[in-house]
Amino acid sequence: MTYALRTTVERPHATVLADTRRALADQGFGVLTEIDLQATLKAKLDAEIAPQVILGACRPPLAHAAIEAEPSIGLLLPCNVVVRASSDTTTVVEAVDPQMMLAVTGNPTLQAVSDEAAGRLRTALDALGGTRVEQA
Repeated sequence: MTYALRTTVERPHATVLADTRRALADQGFGVLTEIDLQATLKAKLDAEIAPQVILGACRPPLAHAAIEAEPSIGLLLPCNVVVRASSDTTTVVEAVDPQMMLAVTGNPTLQAVSDEAAGRLRTALDALGGTRVEQA
């Protein structure tokens, strides 16, 4: 089973991060949380890593439908989207595959929610114009 949707974009990290926020918004996702892993690990551990940001994306109607079907689904929300530099000119964008909700919970009533969320996330990743990789 895959756990991520992935695309590789031939543009710098800062540009792709802004593009990713717009692509998510175009699909109805808001960003509830943002974690700058590079800054956090530097501050906490004095560790150096390439730029990497985790965006906690949420589309409220989907979150509501998921919670109605599975009250504990909040443990798996929001949909994390990671934007990380793999070089100065190449950025990888990964989103958690919402189909995992079905695998983790075993609740078939989440099928429609996970299908819609996955479709919207794929559309957002495709809008970045990169090379999509389904397996992760």
